[in-house]
Amino acid sequence: MLTVRDLRVSYGMSEVIHGISLDVGANETVAIMGRNGMGKTTLFKSLIGMHPSSSGLITFNGKELSKAQSYQRVASGIAYVPQGRMVFPTLTVEENIMAGLEASGRKKVPDDIYELFPVLLEMRHRKAGNLSGGQQQQLAIGRALAADPKILLLDEPTEGIQPSIIKQLATTLNEIKQLRKISIVVSEQVLSFALAVSDRMLVIDKGHIVHEASGDQIDRAHISRYLSV
Repeated sequence: MLTVRDLRVSYGMSEVIHGISLDVGANETVAIMGRNGMGKTTLFKSLIGMHPSSSGLITFNGKELSKAQSYQRVASGIAYVPQGRMVFPTLTVEENIMAGLEASGRKKVPDDIYELFPVLLEMRHRKAGNLSGGQQQQLAIGRALAADPKILLLDEPTEGIQPSIIKQLATTLNEIKQLRKISIVVSEQVLSFALAVSDRMLVIDKGHIVHEASGDQIDRAHISRYLSV
């Protein structure tokens, strides 16, 4: 579904992503673990086209996208939920979700979004800026799903969210994968959340992928060492 080969990303003269290669299969959830400042957000911004790569290949669904603009990547089936959620605070919940429909050409919010996130249906006429952090995260994911993506990129979705909502969010992401038959890539620091949603884990450290494991091979203690300050 998604193939990245020798991706390098720089800020000015400083290279931040050092030749990363990774693959994401169809209907697979991959968690990219790492502390703050290790390159997770830069990697995601490069995948969605918000920050240009200096070299390397990004192939999605058989199409090479390394030089494509962000809107072209969204049109091809990639959706991105940024760190900090970035909802439109002065628009209502429903208006936020409607903004995501542009890429799909739909005129109506898909029913499954409100089924997945009942709180969004209840608050659909409320301004997004008045929602809690957890509700805004659900809204940001709902808005992304409105674009009918084939792969969903989630950058630090648990940041600033209370533990009970984190557990609920993990359950919902698993439902989304099964219901929509999509792939998910999630960057995280909360290991329990990543374990609950991922089929495979990668660890990023100083712009390099330094560890990869799946299923029974995932060593919680080993990964935790990369997450400790």
